Amino acid sequence: MNIEHLQLKNYRNYRELDISFDDKINMIIGENAQGKTNLMEAIYVLAFSKSHRTPREKELIQWDREYAKIEGRITKRKQTFPLEIILSTKGKKAKLNRVEQKKLSEYIGALNVVIFAPEHLSLVKGAPQTRRRFIDMELGQIQPRYIYHLGQYQKILKQRNHLLKQLQRREQQDKTMLHVLTEQLIQHAATLLERRFVFLDLLRQWASPIHYGISHGTERLEIRYAPTIEVSETANKEKIETIYTNKFHELQGKEIERGTTLIGPHRDDVMFYVNDKDVQTYGSQGQQRTTALSVKLAEIELICNEVGEYPVLLLDDVLSELDDHRQSHLLNTIQGKVQTFVSTTNVDGISHETLKGAQLFRVHHGTVDS
Repeated sequence: MNIEHLQLKNYRNYRELDISFDDKINMIIGENAQGKTNLMEAIYVLAFSKSHRTPREKELIQWDREYAKIEGRITKRKQTFPLEIILSTKGKKAKLNRVEQKKLSEYIGALNVVIFAPEHLSLVKGAPQTRRRFIDMELGQIQPRYIYHLGQYQKILKQRNHLLKQLQRREQQDKTMLHVLTEQLIQHAATLLERRFVFLDLLRQWASPIHYGISHGTERLEIRYAPTIEVSETANKEKIETIYTNKFHELQGKEIERGTTLIGPHRDDVMFYVNDKDVQTYGSQGQQRTTALSVKLAEIELICNEVGEYPVLLLDDVLSELDDHRQSHLLNTIQGKVQTFVSTTNVDGISHETLKGAQLFRVHHGTVDS
């Protein structure tokens, strides 16, 4: 899988860009604030229809323009097809093979992308929402239907929290609607939880041996899901629904008192353990970085195993954050099999064999020279 061609119009600091890429390694070189990360972000948005940097889509549109457009020509399973994202003040359009997709779940997954940036080194020690977002985005790529259930869950959750606030303030007395929303929420929550369990099990199978290799056989990585209910990872959807139903019944008074939903996938977390110790609390910075790298490399292999091709890899200013050992392990892993985009301020200190045949692009004030 690779991106052959990319066109940008009115996207961040790019008024117009028309560029073709190498199917192996592409080095995006330039000083800070010139547009390197904007170019990487555009590829990510083409895959996911949203940015990994900001939830405010108007920031992606040049300040004096009404819309931004990203077009890409993708090769996947020996077929070439166009993808297109149009962002405007009126909303967003996603086109696959020139046909507008009514649901994002029918668009996401056409282009598989894994991004590794400095902020992802905080996957382990960062906030739980960082890890939940990681699961949601990666799981959505290999199971687009997951995106539908996540969207429905978030919509119902918002309605339920609004109603709980009304009940808390005694603006509403009847709990009938609360029971209806709770039942609807449980159906989607159980689906999300069941699929997250399966995904984490697959990720664990790939990440553990990778971590063992990076640590020269001295560390064993374990990944555990931490739900807000007591449930086994082997539980089926019906069992999960029953546990949620009982727990929501038990917590109803407390939820009304606090005016918010206290359990569910939106409050779950993922825990990482190295040699049985919680890496987030007790791990060194080196162990935390090795864990994050292992998870990212596992993500690449997992997606390939699930969809049949390697995803496109974006390394956004991350190589300089890794020491020589971890940097070499990363580049050795992707060598010759993953189309990779590497952004960096300069190529000094990056002498790995993998990068010697890279196509170079120099970015300066929203223009790119190859």
